[in-house]
Amino acid sequence: MKILVVGGGGREHAIIKKLKEDERAEKIYALPGNGGIAADAVCLEGSATDISAAIAAAKRYDVDFVVVAPDDPLALGMVDALEAEGFACFGPQKSAAVIESSKAFSKDLMKKYGIPTASYETFNALDKALAYVESCPMPVVVKADGLALGKGVLICETREAAQKAVRSMMEDRVFGDSGTTVVVEEFLTGPEVSVLSFTDGETVIPMASSMDHKRALDGDQGLNTGGMGTIAPNPYYTPALAGECMEKIFLPTIRAMKAEGRPFKGCLYFGLMLTPQGPKVIEYNCRFGDPETQVVLPLLESSLLEIMLAVSRGSLADTEVKFSEKSACCVILASKGYPEKYEKGFPITLPATEADERIYIAGATQSDGKLLTSGGRVLGAAAVAGNLPAAVEKAYALADRIHFDNAYCRRDIGRRALKALKCEG
Repeated sequence: MKILVVGGGGREHAIIKKLKEDERAEKIYALPGNGGIAADAVCLEGSATDISAAIAAAKRYDVDFVVVAPDDPLALGMVDALEAEGFACFGPQKSAAVIESSKAFSKDLMKKYGIPTASYETFNALDKALAYVESCPMPVVVKADGLALGKGVLICETREAAQKAVRSMMEDRVFGDSGTTVVVEEFLTGPEVSVLSFTDGETVIPMASSMDHKRALDGDQGLNTGGMGTIAPNPYYTPALAGECMEKIFLPTIRAMKAEGRPFKGCLYFGLMLTPQGPKVIEYNCRFGDPETQVVLPLLESSLLEIMLAVSRGSLADTEVKFSEKSACCVILASKGYPEKYEKGFPITLPATEADERIYIAGATQSDGKLLTSGGRVLGAAAVAGNLPAAVEKAYALADRIHFDNAYCRRDIGRRALKALKCEG
């Protein structure tokens, strides 16, 4: 089979590496890919949001299957356009991708169908939003309604901070049109869990749970980023909680989307908070998470290609989806200064890897045969082991063998999870 994967980050590299394990994957193309992905796929010129370029590439290379990985092209309707041209795809259509592209939609969906989430109010008028944060309980979370590269969520401890957040989104337009509407919601407490799931609109099969680390600095300090590292499985997510989430969150969400005439087919990401009142949804994503994918897919023992084909065909219930009982850890190596200003263009030296080690390139280009840094998050050093402490140790050992100028990583990825396992502290 010839496969086209749309996207160009660490998540897409992880997907491509996993697809390559299936002998049916004759050739894989990436649009646009990156300098590191070029070692595993044919990278094509263009943008991940260019629907016409994706259609042209699918036709030119006579591909059999297309995986649309990032949120933006899904929200723009790339899957709809490709399917209209006769191409089988993995990923939700535009009408279903709205579950991520509009936080107001997803909150209203949960309210309508009784899916547990934080209480909230939605505003499209600045004066009403400001009046609300003058009197509502603190702290609150202020969210831009639309897509904002993972940065449109602000936790506000004070009324002044909440007012500033609302003004920055609605008045200063720091997130453009994504902040025309804002959601102000209750601040929840408890351990966070990420659960990616395969679904064909009828059946939903959760993947191994994971824990992301969003803050830039150790101890969960500093600015929010796209993710500085992940571990899987998440020790806070017990079998009993998994059963509760399936009954109260996962299946009700799939059924709600179907009832709304927006059947969801693809990877649906559940961002959960394990509150004292039980698990609640923080957010949905309409695609694989990044960098959660980099620890979840290495634990997948079944064929990713077969699962994706089954999702596309609507036969997921008859398809094997098996995950290893092992653990995985991914440490992100970033450019110093990320997520704000940082330098790029530094040569990257990569070591040889063992069977249980993987390097996923996120922000790098090729120049004169050299791999150079080109992004804030440059790559992920991932490792699989029999238990979480060993996986964390292996991931850091791998990260320490990778070199480029101005490299930075958090040194505490997995520490909270290890404490939960009583392995530390």
